[in-house]
Amino acid sequence: MKVFKFGGAALKDAAGLINTAGIIRAHHQEPLLVVVSAMGNTTNALEEVVQLMLRNEPFSKPLDEITAYHRAIAETVLGREHQVLEKISGLFGEIPSCYNGHDPDALYDQVVSYGERVSSEIVGAYLTRLGLPCRLIDARDYIITDTCYREGKVIWPETEGRIRALASVLNHHVVLTQGFIGCAANGLTTTLGREGSDYTAAIFASCLQAQSVTIWKDVPGVMSADPRRIPNAVVFPELPYKEAAEMTYYGASVIHPKTIKPLALRNIPLYVKCFTNPGLPGTHIHDCHVANLPPLIVFKENQCLVSCKVVDYTFINEDQLSIIFQALSELDIKINVMQNSAISFSFCIDFRESKVMPLVEKLRHTFEVYYNTDLVLITVKNYDAPTFEHYRKLPGVLLEQSSRSTLQVLIRK
Repeated sequence: MKVFKFGGAALKDAAGLINTAGIIRAHHQEPLLVVVSAMGNTTNALEEVVQLMLRNEPFSKPLDEITAYHRAIAETVLGREHQVLEKISGLFGEIPSCYNGHDPDALYDQVVSYGERVSSEIVGAYLTRLGLPCRLIDARDYIITDTCYREGKVIWPETEGRIRALASVLNHHVVLTQGFIGCAANGLTTTLGREGSDYTAAIFASCLQAQSVTIWKDVPGVMSADPRRIPNAVVFPELPYKEAAEMTYYGASVIHPKTIKPLALRNIPLYVKCFTNPGLPGTHIHDCHVANLPPLIVFKENQCLVSCKVVDYTFINEDQLSIIFQALSELDIKINVMQNSAISFSFCIDFRESKVMPLVEKLRHTFEVYYNTDLVLITVKNYDAPTFEHYRKLPGVLLEQSSRSTLQVLIRK
């Protein structure tokens, strides 16, 4: 069996939904599990709703706009009398009741998950209208996580046991489910990290020992850079698992960082293909060796540089580093790049105010702490001499670090 994943760009309008259904119909004769994301920019829109809720500001207007957007897509492909329209309004109508004392991250997961839930209802209704044998399942009944909201960690034994029960269903139905979401033991919805639908596809594929996973994107494959930034970016025909994993670690957004591991462990190939031109070969990620890869350039925005300086002129030592890393661990914050001098230790992290400000307060008990926001981390992997010289000489560099194959520079936006 195979696993397909379609992101928001593939489902952003009625034409995209029709195209997606065409790809599914072309492959439905073999066992197929389909993972869908929220439509278009729905996740961003729901994030805005969460922020309004947290500030106790009115949010009915943006929520009505989100509902109308989904109803318009459904009406175009299914007509104005289809029962899914009532389902759309009913699901989004549940959102105001989500704010019942949850902490901000838990509230985020409850609200934002409705994007995937509504998207799958619309896709499922349209596939059924086309006569495809579609079975819609709730991913939260299968992917079980801890309570680390916004970054749920999968409890694999229970998840695997539940997903394996789908094997018989796949013999007779296209199984359709939501990306990005799971469920904790307390019954609350969790999310797997931003853009986590790729990871969902990998989880189902690993547990079902799938033949392959295909991620359908709006680009012709995995590229050496974002073509909107660097027009002469090229497509990688194939990549080793390790290379792809490192790319995602540095922030290449074409694949979610957690996607590669469960596939590599089961030797399941991953294909990244273009939904607007399915005939293109795309990128094949598998157990292979590729020599002389061109430089990969990744821009990661919304970065924060935190610098911890000792207050008594002693040198940074292991005890002080352990204080810093303990604080990072307690707040579940990942370092993107780090550097130390004799009396200070600096590190770059994703900026999320709800995480960064508590971190700064923790560290100020021991250090002088400084931080800069609105930065961009540029990583050049497999650099050559021209790219190395170009990026290290960019204006506004706050931090530079290089190894035998990778250059990283942190610059002001």
